[in-house]
Amino acid sequence: MDHFEGLICTLLEAEGYWLRRSFKVNVSKEEKRAIGKHSIPRPEIDIVAFRFSENTVTAVEVKSFLDSPGLVLEELQAEHDVPEGRYKLFTTERYRSIVLTRLKRDLIDLGMANAKTKVMLGLAVGKIYQKRTEQVREFMRSWEMFFWSPEDIRQKVIALADRGYENDPAIMVAKVLLR
Repeated sequence: MDHFEGLICTLLEAEGYWLRRSFKVNVSKEEKRAIGKHSIPRPEIDIVAFRFSENTVTAVEVKSFLDSPGLVLEELQAEHDVPEGRYKLFTTERYRSIVLTRLKRDLIDLGMANAKTKVMLGLAVGKIYQKRTEQVREFMRSWEMFFWSPEDIRQKVIALADRGYENDPAIMVAKVLLR
């Protein structure tokens, strides 16, 4: 998974984002109780992507699913009162609200955001079950969430081949395969 996350980082950077990986959100005991799980570990965001020109932060969850059936839309659309499953931030509204609010506060405390910074949730996925990309895209759009499908990722990798030389494995592989 680290290598797929690394690829997504390269693609985000190519689009002007500044990044932090594996960002642990400092959820308080009171917030954990409000979530409904008083002993959960600190939530970890795969990639926190900053777009300073727009004053936005996107908490990107990365799921490769390359050797599995892929993301199942119904699992992403499920609604839970208490976080469970692999899509906790997407399926539990209270959890999502608390984590994203706390993420913003943590970033403000670190001098990486301000009160006007907009924080959103996002998903980059390497494979979607039954090729239901457009249904997933529409679901994510309805929640105003960032989304990169396998097809989006493929097109962005193809675009890497046209970039100037950089000592980055994803860019090098794109150049070798696509030139």
